[in-house]
Amino acid sequence: MAFSAPVTFLVGENGSGKSTLVEAIAEAFGLDAYGGRAGRKYGNDRPKTALGEVMKLDYTSAGSRMQRGPRNKKKGFFLRAETAFGLLATVSGMPGYWEEDVTAQSHGEGFLTVFAAQFGEPGLFVLDEPEGALSFTSCLQLVALMHDLAKTGAQVICSTHSPILAATPGADIIEIGEHGFHTTTWEELELVDHWRRYLNNPNAYLRHLTTDEEE
Repeated sequence: MAFSAPVTFLVGENGSGKSTLVEAIAEAFGLDAYGGRAGRKYGNDRPKTALGEVMKLDYTSAGSRMQRGPRNKKKGFFLRAETAFGLLATVSGMPGYWEEDVTAQSHGEGFLTVFAAQFGEPGLFVLDEPEGALSFTSCLQLVALMHDLAKTGAQVICSTHSPILAATPGADIIEIGEHGFHTTTWEELELVDHWRRYLNNPNAYLRHLTTDEEE
């Protein structure tokens, strides 16, 4: 699997393996599987996942320099869906993070605070379905943040179900499913087709799920 664009999205149904894959990529790079910045550990020192143990990454020259240097030379951030809120509460106010108390913000506001604070320098940024806490407008803000981050020379890898995020200009899209994986375009994504059809005619989907059997 090649990541040749500054931003790459992994798209697929629940259970397709998107989250497993991004977690393993983060582990292989040296990011804490609990989440957080490169060079820091906040989790419980659990062993790597089975895929993380065997995952091998090929690096650009800049990435190789990060790997050869001390831990604090690694640059990047991992947002893991299952542990995001616990992580944000743990590190708020710590040096190198953000001053705002994200526990006093809505989930979406907290996520955007985190992204704005962390997306500032080249490195590996791995995101696991960040749209879960974001509104339509907040998703658009995240698109802008990722697009700007890409200009710094960073590498962003994001698993998502969001057609908004997947439309980030210049991004590659890898669709994952029973077939394995392949590179595709936004227009060809199955999730984009379903959203178009649903928004055009919700009843075409819902009538199969909400019809009263007695009728």
